[in-house]
Amino acid sequence: MKKLVKKNNQIKVPSDLDYLAEVDKFVEQKLKKTTLNKSQLADIAISVTEAVTNAMLHGNKKDPHKEVTIDVEVKPKEIVITIQDQGNGFDPDKVPNPTQGDLIKVAGRGVFIYKTLMDKVEFFIKPHQGTTVKMVKEIKPETK
Repeated sequence: MKKLVKKNNQIKVPSDLDYLAEVDKFVEQKLKKTTLNKSQLADIAISVTEAVTNAMLHGNKKDPHKEVTIDVEVKPKEIVITIQDQGNGFDPDKVPNPTQGDLIKVAGRGVFIYKTLMDKVEFFIKPHQGTTVKMVKEIKPETK
């Protein structure tokens, strides 16, 4: 089994949900000095958890030998977070809309959640090499 690896603005974790807390701490630490408000920080935390969970469960199929890589880039006007798995890739346009149909389902809302909470979400798919999700949160001044 692979181990957790941290480098500057990047953390790599095995496809094991037990590492979600470490990912959360890492992202929180990287965003500590930003001017984001609590709501924006919560949006990012939820989005990262959802995207990393998807990468572990659906991308890497819980294979402990495959890693999920998370990069956090703090820019003057935005936060850019990329999450990459080592899976087979998927078509994000084929993910069912969780607001239609059976609303009782427990799973299937991750992509919808982070597309809603983040300002921009892009998918880069390389079949049999993995999927990269790029999420952007703009740093906006608080309005009073």
